[in-house]
Amino acid sequence: MQVKEIMTRKVEIIHPETSIAEAAEIMKAHDVGALPVCDGDNLIGMLTDRDIIVRATADGFHPETMQAGEVMTADVIYGFEDQEVSEVSKIMEEHQIRRLPILSREKRLVGVLSLGDIVIGTQDKELAGAALKEVSEPTPTSQKTK
Repeated sequence: MQVKEIMTRKVEIIHPETSIAEAAEIMKAHDVGALPVCDGDNLIGMLTDRDIIVRATADGFHPETMQAGEVMTADVIYGFEDQEVSEVSKIMEEHQIRRLPILSREKRLVGVLSLGDIVIGTQDKELAGAALKEVSEPTPTSQKTK
């Protein structure tokens, strides 16, 4: 099964000039923790709730004056719409990503694949369970040292 068969096509995006306050409002309204940052339909980054907290708020920047492009994660991991779901699921596991931007081969944003999409779209409980387990595993840097 290819990603394009189960991905979410309707995706809220923001632009690099969007204030992080507005981005946070969009995240709240759509109950998401990450938004693709696009220039047209070109994906140039992802803005996460963590980016807002760690790169802006914690450093004392005001959310009305700080723009998404200033704090977004520019090195974006993504998949392609014509890849097999199992292949993209491995990318999500490896990078511990719950929502993966999906691009066309022309590198245009065409959707997002979530763990929920995998569960519902494939009805493969084993694949979904493995992805969820790996995505949820704490990284060595996030584990407490004794």
